[in-house]
Amino acid sequence: MTEAHAPRIWLVDKPQGPTSHDIVAQVRRAVGRRVKVGHAGTLDPFATGLLIVLVGRATRLARYLSDLDKTYVADVVLGKRSESGDTEGPITEGTEPPPAADVERAIEQLAGRHDQVVPALSAVRVDGERLYARVRRGETVTERPSREIAITAVRLVELAEDRRLLRLELACSKGTYVRQVAIDLGESLGCGGYCGALRRTAIGPLSIDDAVPPDAVHDEGGLAPQAVLSHLGRRELADDEARRVGHGIALEGAQLGPIALTHGDELIAVGRGDGSQIRPEVVLV
Repeated sequence: MTEAHAPRIWLVDKPQGPTSHDIVAQVRRAVGRRVKVGHAGTLDPFATGLLIVLVGRATRLARYLSDLDKTYVADVVLGKRSESGDTEGPITEGTEPPPAADVERAIEQLAGRHDQVVPALSAVRVDGERLYARVRRGETVTERPSREIAITAVRLVELAEDRRLLRLELACSKGTYVRQVAIDLGESLGCGGYCGALRRTAIGPLSIDDAVPPDAVHDEGGLAPQAVLSHLGRRELADDEARRVGHGIALEGAQLGPIALTHGDELIAVGRGDGSQIRPEVVLV
């Protein structure tokens, strides 16, 4: 397979252990080392679940996928604290979790918009250096940036009788650190908490149910680009319009925002409408 082949997208079920970059490298070996491969939306090594892997010219579409809301299932351990916010630790003892009614009330309060302080062990850069590099060098990081996040839905799936383990399903905006959600939940309850397991089950309309394990990826197959852009506006092109868009020429059109420009079963480009014109941003054909 070469860059001349049709761009494809694979929905991969990432196992625990490898990084997102490791999965990309594995896919590159499967489809051909000279083919460009990328991903949309990083997963930490300890996390599992849906990873969008882009092959060939489909790598140009990452910008239209990375901003989608994500859905996770997270196991939260209460009564302990972890410096990393997950199983990496180091882990220290907290206190006894409060009654179930208090836990349920605190979970309900997770929904909405919040300013979230990024975890100390994160890839965010401060003064030009990633935070995790400073922490692992032994530095104490006292100032961490915050960002606005949105948790659009949260549901308590299961709560252990001793309240020391609970399972949450939550939908959240791009850039949300679920590890930090677990930490913040534990601190709001006064007992401490961390994320014991994390699985991403959806990215926008794309579901883990349609994903395959990394070793099932090969040099043919996968999804056509238009199959993963159902959240965008769409315009079907006539033959002459398809030729013009393929050469980067704008079209007249009243649509706004990113628009999938298709011709038959093929995605020709993604354009952006300003209310009077649609200008091709990313041309695939």
